[in-house]
Amino acid sequence: MSVKINALELENVKRIKAVKIDPTQNGLTIIGGDNNQGKTSVLDSIAWALGGDKNKPSNAAREGSTIPPVLKVTLSNGIIVERKGKNSSLKVTDPSGKKAGQNLLNSFIEQLALDLPKFMNKTNKEKAEVLLNIIGVGDQLAVYQKQENDLYQERLTVGRIADQKTKFAKEQPFFEDAPKDLVSPQDLINQQQAILAQNGENQRKREKVTQYEYQVKTLTDEVVRYEQMLNQKKEELNKATYDLSVAKTDALDLLDQSTDELEKNLAEIEETNRKVRANLDKEKAEEEAKGYKSQYDNLTNQIEDVRKQKYDLLNNADLPLPELSIEDNELTYKGKKWDSMSGSDQLRVSTAIVRKLNPDCGFVLLDKLEQMDLRTLTEFNTWLEQEGLQAIATRVSTGDECSVIIEDGYVKENVSSQSAQPVNTQPTWKAGEF
Repeated sequence: MSVKINALELENVKRIKAVKIDPTQNGLTIIGGDNNQGKTSVLDSIAWALGGDKNKPSNAAREGSTIPPVLKVTLSNGIIVERKGKNSSLKVTDPSGKKAGQNLLNSFIEQLALDLPKFMNKTNKEKAEVLLNIIGVGDQLAVYQKQENDLYQERLTVGRIADQKTKFAKEQPFFEDAPKDLVSPQDLINQQQAILAQNGENQRKREKVTQYEYQVKTLTDEVVRYEQMLNQKKEELNKATYDLSVAKTDALDLLDQSTDELEKNLAEIEETNRKVRANLDKEKAEEEAKGYKSQYDNLTNQIEDVRKQKYDLLNNADLPLPELSIEDNELTYKGKKWDSMSGSDQLRVSTAIVRKLNPDCGFVLLDKLEQMDLRTLTEFNTWLEQEGLQAIATRVSTGDECSVIIEDGYVKENVSSQSAQPVNTQPTWKAGEF
């Protein structure tokens, strides 16, 4: 059985003059009252009595009192804890009457139970670390978390490159009329060179005509001037005339071919090859984009595998609450992170984790519960009763939800008698009342 508080008696502690309270064993005991009446002093006193001198208030004695503080807490395991005298010495008595000290209390009192808001005010990462330390999977989870983060960063880089490659591929021009492979211009160049060679030969033959025409003219002139050489020159003339005739005959049917079509075809080849190269570049870019997309998908699968291992690790752990987990180094409950949880869920999660820290400690202390609405208090109280847990809390209120009202350092019902008397502090919770 976890240990709870059966009764507490306080005198001259901070703002407390004399108070005696018997908290409800299962559920929520709310200590109400206006500001500066001594509500928080009750919780501080319990924390000091059970948690040791490190929880001692800086000004423990009530201002104006000549009598030192007196604290007495009776626990459900029969142990009685007292602090009194000038030095507020600790006295711990077990049911058999044997004396003990702080070490006995530390064995079943959880420090965070003495100040639940201290846990609730931790950062999200610190809350998660507390839970991981409890369930003993922190190191392995850290390994999975690092793997997931590393894979995520690698996938992020690959994804960006894939997007860039895909965008680049889309921006490349594509020509449907272009052939798949580059066209070689060598055949056309060879044809062009052959035609140019033939045209050059034709030109040489034309030049022969000009040469022989000049020769005939020269010889004719010589015939006029050199009658004595007439016969000889006539023979030469006849031969030249014959050669001229032959040359003219050779040149008469000559026809020069045009290279315009070949030059046009060469120009078209270069344009065609430009389109082919563009298509090849686009195809290459698309293949690269597909490759990076494949890497991205593979990394996604790896991340999912690591996440599954991480979730399996947490699901198989002995968690304080069903549906309590850790995601991205933060607590989650019913799929919601801390700042998205309801007030009652935050209280439930905090209490469950603190109880898990030391299952022997069956109570928690809560200050400033006025931040919670009545519906939240009702839900939290119901859960406490179901779990067999005890919570003692303060609230700036004098309403019916309060189990005890503190006024000027006393329980309100006993103000007139100026002494602490037993009070029925069972809260009157009713379904739907709040």
